[in-house]
Amino acid sequence: MFLRIYTPLLLLFFCYNIKAQENLSAFSIPSELKEHANAVVRLNTTNVEISSRKSMKVSKKKAITFLNETGFESAGFYEYFSDSEKIKSLQAVIYNSAGSEIKKIKKKDFKMTSVSQGAGITDNKVLYLDYTPVQYPFTVVYESEVETINTVFISPWVPVEGLFTSVEKSEYSIAYDPGLGFRYKEYNTNDITITKEEQEGLLKLTCGNVPAIKSEAYTPYSSVMPKVMFSLTSIHLEGVDGEFSDWASFGSWYYNNLLVGTDELPDETKVKIKELVGTETDRLKKARIVYKYVQDKTRYVSIQLGIGGWRPMLAKDVDRLGYGDCKALSNYTRALLKEVGVESYCTVIYGDPGKKDITDDFVSMQGNHMILAIPNNDEMIWLECTSQVVPFAFQGNFTDDRMALVITPEKGELMRTHVYEKEENTQFLKGNYILSDDGKITGNLTVVSKGIQYNNKYHLEGKSQDDLDKIYKSSYFSNINNLKLNKIQLSNNRNDAEFTEVLELEANSYASLSGQRLIFAVNAFNQNDNVPQRYRKRYNPFEILRGYCDNDEVVITLPEGYTIEAMPNAVDIKEKFGEYKAECNLVEGNKLVYKRTLVINKGMYEKSDYDLYRQFREKISRNDNAKVVLLKQ
Repeated sequence: MFLRIYTPLLLLFFCYNIKAQENLSAFSIPSELKEHANAVVRLNTTNVEISSRKSMKVSKKKAITFLNETGFESAGFYEYFSDSEKIKSLQAVIYNSAGSEIKKIKKKDFKMTSVSQGAGITDNKVLYLDYTPVQYPFTVVYESEVETINTVFISPWVPVEGLFTSVEKSEYSIAYDPGLGFRYKEYNTNDITITKEEQEGLLKLTCGNVPAIKSEAYTPYSSVMPKVMFSLTSIHLEGVDGEFSDWASFGSWYYNNLLVGTDELPDETKVKIKELVGTETDRLKKARIVYKYVQDKTRYVSIQLGIGGWRPMLAKDVDRLGYGDCKALSNYTRALLKEVGVESYCTVIYGDPGKKDITDDFVSMQGNHMILAIPNNDEMIWLECTSQVVPFAFQGNFTDDRMALVITPEKGELMRTHVYEKEENTQFLKGNYILSDDGKITGNLTVVSKGIQYNNKYHLEGKSQDDLDKIYKSSYFSNINNLKLNKIQLSNNRNDAEFTEVLELEANSYASLSGQRLIFAVNAFNQNDNVPQRYRKRYNPFEILRGYCDNDEVVITLPEGYTIEAMPNAVDIKEKFGEYKAECNLVEGNKLVYKRTLVINKGMYEKSDYDLYRQFREKISRNDNAKVVLLKQ
């Protein structure tokens, strides 16, 4: 009934904008929208019609002028489809720089591929535009219409879809049955002007003339880019109805409709896991045994079948097949833990090294990953169940320090996952090297890494010696020319999440010869040359995602017959972003002891602090490359 009233208005609105956008000449784009832009969105219109909790139609029209190859490479013209999501119409029309049509691409000419490539199982597919540009600039006008029964997923309005992309006009309208409990919330919209038209059952949002946003180092774009999120209280997902208005009721719906009945195990597996645990009574020790069993028995395969990829594969099927996706493996581990008396909860999260949070103040279907939570007194032990090598209770940078939704039998509850503080993210380096009078160094060092620094290193285990040789030369010791690694011994202590590297190396001509002098950088093993980019004007705040601590101590044996003509002074730098200390002292006549400490503090900082932070990192880089000058007697 409701859509019979509003659908003609939506169609009139849609047709008007098509007419208004007939001038597609690249030369008509205002100069201010070309500045810093690789692409200009001439028009981006989305019309959503939700006639019932089981029926949603999404019509889109995009007209984008691409100014260069980089702009087109970052574009995406595609639509997903499955048994529950149908592409009703799809086409693209290509226009040259003057706005004249040069090619029309119909639905049958779009390329099709599976959503999951490689190790994956899915019934979802995608149609995508495959077009090779002849020249720039050119314009693509893309139109699609998709119908779906899954009203739990309403795409957000993201008026600025990416960096270096300006927007001439962006519009989003949504017509809905008011009885479904429509909700929406705006984020990061203070810097753009949004025109809002709202009445019962209809919302229309419009903005325009948004200049391109430049890339800036350390910018937390999730906290900067504007978006509007939408959701319903009464939803549908692949044959399952739902009602939720807060995270507690969402979690209850999820558990009762998507998890209940999925944790049954074969009898022989129940017997086996109980035998493995034996007489152990400590809950976490039992969990360790179960976790290792899962790692040894299973492997990760992406599976997106049936209920939108949200209901786990049955635990008994994972047990039989030996593989599963994040949901399946987390649920399988939950079932095994339950069998030995350890309570655990499936947890929905965003897996992303950039630390993406579930938006806590807007209840909707969110997340792209699942882990497991084990309650342990006043904290949670978090398990990543998809990896065969990650230590028990170690998250690393893929799921650390972010809001996640823990799904218990009673409710859903938002919790922050483990925060690796700087004191946990440590690297201790102890070593020595001998400097010969021809500039050659011969040395050895031991490096012990923990926390997120462990996360950065444990992947080295299992790599070939050739690969390790390339990694050390190109990354860790890129400052040392003519490097030869005589020994690489790695030790991964998974119980304590501690990674140890023992290295022996040599390098000809490390020190440069200048007449009677030898000149060399005293810090051979851990130079940090990370200096952020300089900007004439900074527009955004910046964030240091994770803090860490480095502690180095290296003994350098100097060649006989040389005295020290110059060496670095002691340095002690303290800023809000961290602390840097370095000192070099002569002992025993011909030995230098070099000590260095670097501490970086995580945090969100004002854009006005960026230059100070850049200067801080510049001082670190300069002092890490400080030279000792030896004079021959």
